[in-house]
Amino acid sequence: MYQKTITYHQENNESLTIRELLKKWLIPKKWQHFFRIQEDVLINGKYHSFNTIVHDNDLITLNFNFPPRTEQHYLPGNNPIEVVYEDQDIIVVNKAAGRKTHPNIMTENDSLMNDVETYLTNGHPYMVHRIDMETSGLVLIAKTPHLVPIFNRQLSSKTLHREYLAVVDLDQPIPDSGEINLPIDQDPNDVRKRMIAETGLQAVTKYEVIKQDTTHALLKLNLLTGRTHQLRVHLAYNGWPIVNDPLYNPHQKNGKLLLFAHQLTFQQPFSNNSKIIKAKLSKDMYNLICAIF
Repeated sequence: MYQKTITYHQENNESLTIRELLKKWLIPKKWQHFFRIQEDVLINGKYHSFNTIVHDNDLITLNFNFPPRTEQHYLPGNNPIEVVYEDQDIIVVNKAAGRKTHPNIMTENDSLMNDVETYLTNGHPYMVHRIDMETSGLVLIAKTPHLVPIFNRQLSSKTLHREYLAVVDLDQPIPDSGEINLPIDQDPNDVRKRMIAETGLQAVTKYEVIKQDTTHALLKLNLLTGRTHQLRVHLAYNGWPIVNDPLYNPHQKNGKLLLFAHQLTFQQPFSNNSKIIKAKLSKDMYNLICAIF
């Protein structure tokens, strides 16, 4: 059973019932139902009705005494991981380029999730989001499956968002900043690829030019949606393919894909605190950027 004990801190003189607080914490309605009928929400050690007002500095205990939506485990991996942040509930890892986020089938053991399985000697990792195999950077992983739906709701509400850095070839001029709103669908001619198509799912990317010369630009990118290969497809379609992209850049390749998930922002579960995690560029990517600019 997963148990979480929180000291509630009132914000802006809010007056919330237990029910309202659980909703604010993005706990699914089905789980709120379990908490109520099983009396598994305690205020200062005692159960109260869901209409009870929660007071500043009340001690709230949540007993997740019910099965999660998923309980997927992974085979142990063999590679060390770079931990950027860790607490009792989550771990943020800096994934290397060329490493899969998760195995395609459960008999594989050569992905980031396999390596985190080995690292968490007394627990298991639960995937919150993924990044492409060729992309390097930050990946947020939960240590309990009960947090995954909460983070999924943060992804939907944009309180969990990812910021990337990319170096692109300038096959076309680029404005200083902008928003790309183009739908993305499967490429019917190549199962590995995606393409811009009216039949696709909505995809929105914001970008800002940090520096540029006549042939390249360093961009800051924000995902407002999370489609497969979204940044790579959006940028290539506009004539700004990411350097060393093996699928969408026609230029000669000379190293790893220059796309790095350098910042994660999310709401710490069961709190009003926003958390920002940043990672340093790998030495290889830093050197390549310096060589270009």
